[in-house]
Amino acid sequence: MLELSWPWFLVLLPLPLIMYFLPKAKPKGDGIWWGNSAQLLHHQDHQAMPKRPTLPYACLLAAWVLLIFAMSQPVWFGEPTKVTPSGRDLLIALDLSGSMQVSDMVLNDQPANRLEAAKSVLSDFIQERRGDRIGIIVFGSKAYLQAPLSFDTKTINQLVQEAQIGFAGEQTAIGDAIGLGIKRLEDKPSDKKVLILMTDGANTAGRVQPQQAAVFAASQNVKVHTVGIGADSMIVQSFFGPKAINPSSDLDENLLKNIAAQTGGEYFRAKSTEDLQAIYQTLDALEPTPDEDIWQRPLTSLFHWLGLGSMVFLALSLVASRQLSFRKRGQA
Repeated sequence: MLELSWPWFLVLLPLPLIMYFLPKAKPKGDGIWWGNSAQLLHHQDHQAMPKRPTLPYACLLAAWVLLIFAMSQPVWFGEPTKVTPSGRDLLIALDLSGSMQVSDMVLNDQPANRLEAAKSVLSDFIQERRGDRIGIIVFGSKAYLQAPLSFDTKTINQLVQEAQIGFAGEQTAIGDAIGLGIKRLEDKPSDKKVLILMTDGANTAGRVQPQQAAVFAASQNVKVHTVGIGADSMIVQSFFGPKAINPSSDLDENLLKNIAAQTGGEYFRAKSTEDLQAIYQTLDALEPTPDEDIWQRPLTSLFHWLGLGSMVFLALSLVASRQLSFRKRGQA
C-alpha cells in the first residue's frame, strides 16, 4: 500500500500548466524590424506551424512530476509481519559438582541422577521461553559461562545437554556463580534481570561469599530464584542390608532461602523430577514471557528513487535541447 507523508505538495503539480496559460509578455514597441526578407519568411513559417510538445518539454514535465511526488514523501507499506516482543534476560546457573551424580531421581520410570533430571526439565523450560534471552552458567569449584545470553534457545538447550558432572570441579561455589551472573546481567533493564540458581549442596568453594553476592545482586536489581535439588530419603545397600539415608543432608536450605529473600526471588525445593517440573511451571508464571506478539509492517521510502528519476529526466531534457539546437543550426 502506498501512502504520501506530505500530500499537500501535490498542489504544485499544475504549476507548469498555469505558467503556460498565463498571458505572454507583449513587446513595448509597435514595430518589429527585420534585417532581411529571409528572416521574415522564416519567422512566418514558424508562426504557421502548429505548436506540439517536443521531447525536451516532455522530459521537463516528467522531471517536475517526479520531483513533486518525491517531495510528498511516498512510503510503501509491506505485508504485516509478526515480531515477538523482547522479554527478560534470564540466566540459569546449573550446579555440576560431584554431588549432582547422586541417583535419587526418577526419569521416565528409570533411576536418574540429579543432573539428568535437571537437564530434562530445563530442556522443556528453555524451549517454551519466547522472546527471552537465555544464558547458562555452570559452576562447581569455579563458575563458568557455558552460553551467553541469546534468543537462540535451540543452541542454548544443546549446550545444557552437553554439560557433564565435574566440568567445573567437584566442589560448590555458589557465591561465584551469583557474582558471574550479576556481571553478565549488568547494563540490562533493571526490571528484566533474572537468575535461576540450581544446586544440591552448600557453598564449599569460591572467592565470593554467597551472602555478599546476594547483597550485591539486590543492589543491581538482579532477582535470584533458588532451587534446592535432592530427595529427602533414599534406600542404599550397606553391609547390613538396605538402609534409608538422607542424600540431601548437605543442602544448605537456609542459605538458599536467604539469597532468594534478599533479592526478591523465591526458594523452591525439588525432591523429585515432578517437583522440578512444577517449579519451572511456577517460574513461568512468576517470570512470564510476553503475552502477545507485535505485528508490524515494513516501511520502504520511495523518495530517493523518485528523486533519481527526476534528475534523469532533467538530464534527458538538457541533452535533447542541445541536440535540437544543433539541428536547427545545421538547417540554418
